[in-house]
Amino acid sequence: MRTLALTAMMIGATLSPSLFAHETENLNYNIVNIQADAARQVANDEMRAVLYIERSNKQPAELSNQINQLMNQAQAISRKYAQVKVETGTQSTYPIYDNDNNKLKEWRARAEIQIESKDFKAASQLISELQQSFQTQSISFTVSDEQRKKVENELMIEASNNFRQRALAITRAWDKAQYNLVSLNLNTSNYFPQPMMRGAMAKFSMAEAAPAQDMAAGESKITVSANGSIQFK
Repeated sequence: MRTLALTAMMIGATLSPSLFAHETENLNYNIVNIQADAARQVANDEMRAVLYIERSNKQPAELSNQINQLMNQAQAISRKYAQVKVETGTQSTYPIYDNDNNKLKEWRARAEIQIESKDFKAASQLISELQQSFQTQSISFTVSDEQRKKVENELMIEASNNFRQRALAITRAWDKAQYNLVSLNLNTSNYFPQPMMRGAMAKFSMAEAAPAQDMAAGESKITVSANGSIQFK
């Protein structure tokens, strides 16, 4: 039995190179690479914002208490807006030195909160309230994950149909009757030319809170590319 097994293996090893060469030749013959795209402009339905506070104090413990108090106040205000998701962002404390004698002058702390919502009006009102103590670092708009996935699924079908149309057109142009699909890749890409606000905005006192701003969310371009290879029959 052992001798027969070795013989079978030797025969297989002898035949496989020619078979492999034949299959490779068939695979690489009359192959054409094709790409087709499908794109759509989609209204941005999600708003994101980052607000921050910065405070300085010679006593780090007092500084920490001050920051914690302001962050707790922000969380309390945010609870009034159930439609808005609020998370604590980056927090840091670092020393400030005197440039003349390089001695410790004070401590400075910075803390951020991140806002995310599909309700632009509610998010704008919350930002307006928080600006009594916080400054706005950025406001941006994007397509939500749910909407993006829905559109991408639709564009995948559209891009595939465009690929098939190109494949048929090229097949006919070369006077071929049919083709086989060798490979197909579907890739997605998003382009977001949304309005964006950056940089520190002026803080407002309790008596002069900023009015809620009307937001123009804009649109984002979602594209699905279908690229692959066909083989003429």
